[in-house]
Amino acid sequence: MPDLRISISLADLKHALLQYFGFRSFRPNQENIIRATLDGKDVFAAMPTGGGKSLCYQLPALVTRGLTVVVSPLVSLMKDQVDAARENGVPAAFLNSTLTAEEARATWRDLASGHIALLYVSPERLSLPDFRASLGAFQLSFIAIDEAHCISEWGHEFRPDYRALSLLREEFPSVPIAAFTATATRQVQEDVIRLLGLHEPLLVRASFDRPEIFYRVEEKVGRAEERILEFVRAHPDQPGIVYRSTRKAVEKSAAHLAEAGISAVAYHAGLPDETRRERQEAFVRDTVDVIVATIAFGMGIDKPNVRWVVHGDLPRSLEGYYQETGRAARDGEDAQALLLYGRGDIAAIRWHINNMESDLERERADARLREVLAYAESSGCRRKHLLSHFDQEHPGECNRCDVCSGEVALEDMTVPAQKLLSAAVRTGERFGAHHLADIVCGNRTEKVSERGHDRLPTFGVGEDQPREYWLSLAQSLAAGGYLQRGEGRTAGYRLTHHGRLLLRGKETFMARGPRQRTAGRGEHVAGITGGESPRGAALSLADQPEREGLYRCLKQLRTRIARGRNVPPYVVFSDKTLRVMVQNRPTTRAALLRCHGVGERKLEAYGDRFLAVIRDYLASGSCPEE
Repeated sequence: MPDLRISISLADLKHALLQYFGFRSFRPNQENIIRATLDGKDVFAAMPTGGGKSLCYQLPALVTRGLTVVVSPLVSLMKDQVDAARENGVPAAFLNSTLTAEEARATWRDLASGHIALLYVSPERLSLPDFRASLGAFQLSFIAIDEAHCISEWGHEFRPDYRALSLLREEFPSVPIAAFTATATRQVQEDVIRLLGLHEPLLVRASFDRPEIFYRVEEKVGRAEERILEFVRAHPDQPGIVYRSTRKAVEKSAAHLAEAGISAVAYHAGLPDETRRERQEAFVRDTVDVIVATIAFGMGIDKPNVRWVVHGDLPRSLEGYYQETGRAARDGEDAQALLLYGRGDIAAIRWHINNMESDLERERADARLREVLAYAESSGCRRKHLLSHFDQEHPGECNRCDVCSGEVALEDMTVPAQKLLSAAVRTGERFGAHHLADIVCGNRTEKVSERGHDRLPTFGVGEDQPREYWLSLAQSLAAGGYLQRGEGRTAGYRLTHHGRLLLRGKETFMARGPRQRTAGRGEHVAGITGGESPRGAALSLADQPEREGLYRCLKQLRTRIARGRNVPPYVVFSDKTLRVMVQNRPTTRAALLRCHGVGERKLEAYGDRFLAVIRDYLASGSCPEE
């Protein structure tokens, strides 16, 4: 195979970056990844959602000879991805099951004539030997694998069809392969590199910190639907996602929101394919504000202006939670993440775990549940806890979570903790939270009486509090590192070194007391602050009424253009770009080109129409009629 790589200077790369994408500088890690692929090197890149990974394969496709192939599981979104690339001037296409036979033949003709530089394909399509053989007839310059964590059984979204990708290295030995993922532990990283046969890849682990997201966790009080409605009402006209654990809960929450006048629809695997497609498209294209879904929705969703994500039930893994909350704020502006959980969630997940056939599967699922509970019950910085899961240190005190911003009231729980720890020690550190709670509460269950634990000095010492209180306290002690599970799935709690110090009065234990939710900062207004942003980068239109009118006019024009071109509004210009226009108020083509996200292609396509709206608004204070 001929060498398709060409030497290109940094100045040329930056020129292409500005010309096609309207950006004047690379985001962190982008330049290094692009350089590596242009030099023919493999890459493993773990970059958070919104970190700009798509540019890492779109720009090389523009400046190299040959064909760049992107493997993506997002069949329902490939058209939008291709439309967005084409709007930027990237000659792109896709091949998947949504195309008619004639559309597929037309794409193959365009490939044969060299009119396509970037091709999106699904892993299912690439798993077909005949399809890979057909691709081999073209000069492949680069293969990018998106959502690469799906190849690993240790990943939270393992997909068996991804395993066929291990054949790529064997069949295309000289083509550089880059694996991209928005979430990966070290274990998943090692798995992906091994299974894809990446050769001495450039390793990129970008910061997983999403400072634009405000994290909040609450225990459920009453019906989850009421709290979800309260939250959504506090964020009017802001697109958001509600995740529920079951189809029944999805339908119930969506109906509750709709009855309250919220533009909301349900999305889950039990709906017909066409219904799911229509509802996802309505959300992506800003005709529906809220989508209530199971985790079947949203992997890699391109919509950049999702302003909030609510989990109405406890997630099953911390990785999944991180990935799902990461679907907010892809544009880098402030967003909210609210997690609601209750004891019923824990019981439901444990029921599923206990019904798993594989011992290994049960152990992994149980470990993931413990990690999620430790996060939810933690009395420390949410961000610090979340990032530690990805082996990233954070000093805490982020001021962008409920704990650090003072929403969570901490109490001295040393004495109650000592009662529970004493019960654990006196029963040989062999029992779980439920048995310990029964002892402290004074519940003479069959298990307690059979073992004589109703004769212990700790029996009934906590009868002034309900059983739920002690179960919650046990979770908090485990989250704080004072208790830990023994070996095996049914093993009980053991005291750690800090647990023994706490029992002896050498340490104090501060934790959340009985929960009474107080409205979080940022929930009272339509803004998206969650408290004042320490970054100070986002333009808050809610605080600048004189700018709201122009922003509304630009959004209306964007909607008209998007409908005429049959693309989502963000493909025309992102919300962030519109806000920069509002801030800068350009009245010439040169000034508009200096706005973030405005490249030469889009300037030529519809720059004059945006300039006309800005000029007219500045002159009259109203939106022009079209």
